[in-house]
Amino acid sequence: MSDEKLSQIKVAGFVIKPEALELLAIYESIKEKFEARNIEVFLVDYSAKMLGILDGVSFKELCDRSDFLVSLGGDGTLLSLVRKSYGYHKPVVGINAGTLGFLADVRIAEVDTFLNNLLIGEYRIDDRMMIDGYIQTADGRKKFHAFNDVVITRPIISSMVKIDASVDGEWFNTYRGDGLIISTPTGSTAYNLAAGGPVMYPLTQAFIMTPIAAHSLTQRPMVLPSNFTIDFSSPKDNVIVMVDGQDNYEMMAGDVLVINGAQIGAKLLHKKERNYFSVLREKLHWGDKE
Repeated sequence: MSDEKLSQIKVAGFVIKPEALELLAIYESIKEKFEARNIEVFLVDYSAKMLGILDGVSFKELCDRSDFLVSLGGDGTLLSLVRKSYGYHKPVVGINAGTLGFLADVRIAEVDTFLNNLLIGEYRIDDRMMIDGYIQTADGRKKFHAFNDVVITRPIISSMVKIDASVDGEWFNTYRGDGLIISTPTGSTAYNLAAGGPVMYPLTQAFIMTPIAAHSLTQRPMVLPSNFTIDFSSPKDNVIVMVDGQDNYEMMAGDVLVINGAQIGAKLLHKKERNYFSVLREKLHWGDKE
């Protein structure tokens, strides 16, 4: 667990859940709480436009000028912000406008307490693994980063995909079925979990590879260290590569998907008292009486 702290706490950059006009009053209330503690607040221009606010700034300016970034919404809003801001390496905190999330863990009612603790250093910054990947095509490389997962799937419902997988250049398996999930530990509680993959502690550095509706009972989820390079190809069929469920790429027969653990992780700013296992119990209802 990291002992990293913010170099200063003077400017916060906000991004708000898209198409959530109902968050205007909540944002304005939270903004007042930040400003009451001498923390200047910037709002990204597309969120400002949605809420009818005139003083939004570009995403680049938001990231350049902010000491940390804030997502107001749910886990999806935070996930998008982490990916989009990754190159700026700014810590991101999620204020959850709904129920407790796996990622966005500060409830609206906790903002005052969170800010008080933030200013006295009672917080933590987690370094979460990111995926550094690209698709090698005849025309070059399509590069991307993923925070949760990369999914290789069939382009049409009626078809099956065949995916060859190699680790550090050595073929080790061919997956046949509806597809394959390559997940980070953070993403282990997303699509990976629904497909029968394991839950992994989020600060672990590893890949989880989980088949989707495999056409053989011998295919099982597999965990690999993040320092391996993993290649995937579909020799005869076109497939779809989905990055964090937000960006889609078409991978033609003969193209190669290459996955590495990124050298620099994503930074998530959390309440110091946040307990991951408590979140699991609440979200997954572990230990509930029947």
